Amino acid sequence: MRKTSFISVLALGCLASTAAIAQKSAAVQSIEEYRAMLADGNPAELFEAKGEDLWKQKRGPKNASLEQCDLGKGPGVVKGVFVELPRYFADTKKVQDLESRLLTCMETLQGLDVAEIAKTPFGKGEQNNMTALATWISAESKGIKFNLSQKHVQEKTSYEVGKRLFFQRGGPHDFSCSSCHGQDNFRIRLQDLPNLTKNPGDGVGVAAWPAYRVSNGQMWGMQQRLNDCYRQQRFPYPGFASDATIALGVYLGVNSQGSASIAPAIKR
Repeated sequence: MRKTSFISVLALGCLASTAAIAQKSAAVQSIEEYRAMLADGNPAELFEAKGEDLWKQKRGPKNASLEQCDLGKGPGVVKGVFVELPRYFADTKKVQDLESRLLTCMETLQGLDVAEIAKTPFGKGEQNNMTALATWISAESKGIKFNLSQKHVQEKTSYEVGKRLFFQRGGPHDFSCSSCHGQDNFRIRLQDLPNLTKNPGDGVGVAAWPAYRVSNGQMWGMQQRLNDCYRQQRFPYPGFASDATIALGVYLGVNSQGSASIAPAIKR
């Protein structure tokens, strides 16, 4: 009888485990179907249109457009630059991501006050324009695979700094980026948490941002995504286009080498 009872309990446990796996699989499938339906009319397209217009629009004290901005492939070239950023730029002698490089062009070409832009909260004033520009520029590289350079010593240093920041624990909950994104098969509520210590695959991690957030009706660039991760860790916000967020961008981008970008994507 004891043996029979043990087998019965074991069988029930297996059935419960199988049911849980099936339920999880069904939930994931439903989420993917929901995202696919939303993607048919991704509001990011509105930001793309605004970003392209801003790129060509003459603005600022110098009454100039951004059409001569060099994002890494020469003045005015946009296609393919997103998947190679952050990278080292000889003119600034810095490793820059998309947003920080746009700040450089806004200052040198248009004469805008970039310090003021950097201090502006996300979703307001010139930060709205920055998000729109990043959305359009990222869209011009959709489907192209990430290929970040690690040739320059500063690019290599940024990767190592970004790696340390990714695993750095702190704050009142002793969290790090790796607490959520350092292992396989992690979830929070109905949201998958990809393992960003290795190549997460096409359209995952940095290959999906900028993205439109359905939950709050906002378009987020990568800088805002990283800042929100720090907020969830209960860390202070880094400064906009800070060396820390750029270094994290290098670490995540190099880890995504070979993944195809789907940005601008649509998120929960």
